[in-house]
Amino acid sequence: MTGLHRVEQVMGTAISVQIADPLPQPDLERLADEAFAWFHEIDRRFSTYRDDSEITRLDRRECSLADCSPIVCDVLDACTALATATNGFFDLHATGRLDPSGYVKGWAVERASDRLVAAGVVNHCINAGGDVRVRGHEVPGVPWRIGIRHPFEADKLAWVVTGTDLGVATSGTYERGFHVVDPRRGQAAQGLCSVTVAGPDLGLADAYATAAVAMGLPGLNWLAALRGYEAAAVTAAGVAYRSEGLPLAGP
Repeated sequence: MTGLHRVEQVMGTAISVQIADPLPQPDLERLADEAFAWFHEIDRRFSTYRDDSEITRLDRRECSLADCSPIVCDVLDACTALATATNGFFDLHATGRLDPSGYVKGWAVERASDRLVAAGVVNHCINAGGDVRVRGHEVPGVPWRIGIRHPFEADKLAWVVTGTDLGVATSGTYERGFHVVDPRRGQAAQGLCSVTVAGPDLGLADAYATAAVAMGLPGLNWLAALRGYEAAAVTAAGVAYRSEGLPLAGP
């Protein structure tokens, strides 16, 4: 048995689920089906591009928070706490509408990984458009390797991070340019081209990376003070920074 690797387009990006445990193929397919069913459910509830999603309806005031599902309430509560933790730079309304996307994708991947662990799948990697959660090993004795794309040269990597129980989130300008809004100025922040945050919870890492980009260059000092998370960044001027504890792969 060689495991499973499946990719689907959902939540506005390509999501890959790779399972390295040597399970029977029907079990692998079922587990992948369940993982992608979860992602489609999250897309239905949280997509800002769907007119019928709970988030869009809540933003248009067609329903109240009391009408929303518990999962939506929990995510919005977490986003409120993140606004406090990031001095307001993680802002649900930075774009002028209700948009928890800076947390939801990483959170959804983290929960999908938790579900696989609960099912006994201890060796897997889930990658949602650069937000990556790894557990266990890719092959026995070999940790997972996560390449961080270079912000200026698409065919190169800036870093390669490695781990056996790690969430790695990157917020950058690769595809959409400077698009993360500094909520204090109401304009896209332009000081940092790429921020990667690695740590035990991918949802938090995702939000922290988004907030740091919104801060601009002062985000480097904020990242340096984060506890329990490591970071790397590239400025608009091309200067690279990384924390000493970032788990880089060897040569």
